Amino acid sequence: QLQLVESGGGLVQPGGSLRLSCAASGFSIDYYTIGWFRQAPGKDPEGVSCILGDGESTDYADSVKGRFTASRDNAKKTVYLQMNGLKPADTAVYYCAAVAGYYSGYDCLTDSSLMDYWGKGVLVTVSS
Repeated sequence: QLQLVESGGGLVQPGGSLRLSCAASGFSIDYYTIGWFRQAPGKDPEGVSCILGDGESTDYADSVKGRFTASRDNAKKTVYLQMNGLKPADTAVYYCAAVAGYYSGYDCLTDSSLMDYWGKGVLVTVSS
């Protein structure tokens, strides 16, 4: 069974850091583009970051550039999202998703319908 499972969410104070993990099972992620998306209460889903299979190409939403960093370990079938300088506006449920093949960062971030597989999400709350 093909699955993505996110972990690492929680409550953090403004300015703090969290690292989310997205572990795949049932398939190899080597040739998958992996996206991180988030949805805050009452808001539309937003693409946060995308990372291509080689791990060399990443793209980010303007709202997180310079604060969030995506990385991947294909051998461990895991993708990470390091989130620094967290703000209350980052509070949301974060999802990882995967699509086979290579897509531009723009397409990945703006068209979530491209994704083949989705995790169930993990809650990140930034609050003092």
